[in-house]
Amino acid sequence: MGTTQLESVPEPKYWHLKTVLTEALDSEFSVGEILPNERDLAARFGVARATLRQALEQLELEGRLQRRRGVGTTVAPPRVGVAVGTEQHAWPGTPGDAWQAVDCTTTAPSAAVADALEAGRDEPVHTVRRTRMTHGQPVAAELLYIPESSVPELSAIDAPAGPARARALLRELQRMELEGQDSAVELGSARADDAKELDRLPGAPVLVVTTRYFAEGRTAALSVATYRADTCRLTFGDSGGVEIHQDAQRRAS
Repeated sequence: MGTTQLESVPEPKYWHLKTVLTEALDSEFSVGEILPNERDLAARFGVARATLRQALEQLELEGRLQRRRGVGTTVAPPRVGVAVGTEQHAWPGTPGDAWQAVDCTTTAPSAAVADALEAGRDEPVHTVRRTRMTHGQPVAAELLYIPESSVPELSAIDAPAGPARARALLRELQRMELEGQDSAVELGSARADDAKELDRLPGAPVLVVTTRYFAEGRTAALSVATYRADTCRLTFGDSGGVEIHQDAQRRAS
């Protein structure tokens, strides 16, 4: 029996190096330990630095390594399970919500957000910024988009800005009866604002969970939550199927 074209393609050098590096991580390094610099590692394994970088990037994507600002590349701890869905549908900000409100602004939405909300591009949208911590470390950042039509009484609340305004907005949102929600997951790279929020380098791998909340027969709110792919293992409850995409450009931004 002949071999297929795929079977005849040799294993990439960086992939073989990844396997060798994995064995070294397991036998020679401990969690949190800083790896030697790229020049020394390339010399040790007899490879070009470009090949080494490819292997290191793959190990970072798999959660074995972390690149830390001002520190270097370290051995990552095991991923932590982060629940992103439960059997009980609930609005953001309800009791038991693990997110912390940071700020709130009101602007005209981007085209992507307006399309996702199925709203007019001239309708102002409240944007609530929230963070999620695990063991004292930031693991996710969220932008929650809420059209003004979903919280018509918000203008009467005396909370002009900051976390107080964000929490007041979430309370107003909960006055609506939640009819359902759906979520989609995408693999992406951290943008500058995501990276700063999560203490990562720009371009680091992230998991983006987009959730739409439905009420009164329309999309009443949209959540775009960015999770650290190096430390998070997302777990879902029985809230329905999860769509998996690889094109991170499709997310709302």
